[in-house]
Amino acid sequence: MTEHRTEPGAVRAHGDHPIHAVPLISRTVFAAAHVVADPFADTTPDGPAAIDWDTTLAFRHHLWSHGLGVAEAMDTAQRGMGLDWASAAELIRRSAAEAAAVGGRLACGAGTDQLDASPAGLADIRAAYEEQLSLVEGAGAQAIVMASRHLAATAEGPDTYAEMYGHLLRQAAAPVILHWLGPMFDPALAGYWGSSDLDTATDTFLRIIAEHPGKVDGVKVSLLDADREVRLRRRLPDGVRCYTGDDFHYPELIVGDEHGHSDALLGIFDPLAPLAADSVRLLDSGDTSGFRTLLDPTVALSRHLFRAPTRYYKTGVVLLAWLAGHQPHFTMVAGLQSARSLPHLKRAYELADGLGLFPDPDLAAARMRQLSSVLGGVA
Repeated sequence: MTEHRTEPGAVRAHGDHPIHAVPLISRTVFAAAHVVADPFADTTPDGPAAIDWDTTLAFRHHLWSHGLGVAEAMDTAQRGMGLDWASAAELIRRSAAEAAAVGGRLACGAGTDQLDASPAGLADIRAAYEEQLSLVEGAGAQAIVMASRHLAATAEGPDTYAEMYGHLLRQAAAPVILHWLGPMFDPALAGYWGSSDLDTATDTFLRIIAEHPGKVDGVKVSLLDADREVRLRRRLPDGVRCYTGDDFHYPELIVGDEHGHSDALLGIFDPLAPLAADSVRLLDSGDTSGFRTLLDPTVALSRHLFRAPTRYYKTGVVLLAWLAGHQPHFTMVAGLQSARSLPHLKRAYELADGLGLFPDPDLAAARMRQLSSVLGGVA
């Protein structure tokens, strides 16, 4: 795609004039962004991902135009559920170039998914992490050290995690975000940090952070347990952010309490971008009540999209992007558009429409009727 450079801080609409977003002040907010598949590619569910690059990158500009940061090549982008490492690497490189051109904030996932699904040795896992960390930082993005299925399968206990993450943190060029994704998002990550007991796992997690001062910008916690996140947040060392990944309780966690608050790195902020940005700007002005009034009604939609099996929430996210006119089709990488039922998709449309999320409600309604006709045989 053609690059258009603008002055620092300006964000351009894809192929349009620069858009100046009012910066968010009181919270650091990332939207984890989805990818747009190429619907005309001859692919299979287990084959390499086929990406519509122009439309995928245009959506990143949409997020930046509202003042949000972009969390790239994460779970929302179908990492580990259709987005292979070769495609993720290209996505990181392309998004980093776009972010640099417009001054958009970008953080990218570094994991171990270039390894085969079979068990891997710790040396191979470390090398895989190093390769991805090097690519992310070399592209000029902040690194998010993702939870690794391979490490979860191989680690013998907490000390294995401490050694692996200690090695990665010591060599990181800049402070990273550590990623704790619960098994409701990925069953292969059960027992992460060396224990199925979450209190014990939390102690290990916090010990790793404390042993490497200045190397951790923040932690991204996706356990869907608000009380546990608050307790963890209060134990973090000074200067280490807690980026909530709780798509069930995000308004209350972002507001916080007298002891602190959570910043945000959320998949639900992909479809909620304009509304999420507006709500945080109310918080910037000290209007906590206005923030809750605007954002609380979105929780019903988020809980619907992320209901069990939670890992299939991406289907609803991409549906809403199509209905909102951000992409011309409802085809997903690995055919994941089939992962949710027609009643589920209809309810997602109804909840989003009730929130006024669609720039063109008539277009959204027409597309929903089209989908109902194709999937259900009736308009």
